Amino acid sequence: MSKQEIRHPDQATSTGVYSAAVAVDGWVYVSGIGPVDPQSGQTFRGSIEHETGHVLGQLDRILGAAGCTRHDVVKCAVHLADIEDFDRFNTVYREFFRDVAVLPARTTVQSVLWNAIKVEIDCVAKQSQTQTRGETSPNPDSHFESPNRSR
Repeated sequence: MSKQEIRHPDQATSTGVYSAAVAVDGWVYVSGIGPVDPQSGQTFRGSIEHETGHVLGQLDRILGAAGCTRHDVVKCAVHLADIEDFDRFNTVYREFFRDVAVLPARTTVQSVLWNAIKVEIDCVAKQSQTQTRGETSPNPDSHFESPNRSR
């Protein structure tokens, strides 16, 4: 088994003792992503929709760095600070995966989250055969925010 660290392409400051993602045997395991600016390490504050948009934008960037797209995601785990935000979160999440033929499996739970953030998402994706041989496929342009742009 050979592990490869996947770095967030925009990360300028360390936000913890973990890899943004790890690729193993064609599988990509993305760490929990919260609404944190990868350039400054500062937490974004806003509505559940705003924070979810930032998190999914970061997820897109990390998947792209791993040679994957949202179409390659097979499983997501979602942590919400307030489960009452589920429907509002789900509206943004549904839009993110709008063109994906087979939606990822998902677990959504209420959790106590660091620094009063509202959402954290991790996922598992499967690289295609060309990606596991070292080639990368383009990550489609996303209307979801890059983590270092404001809404």
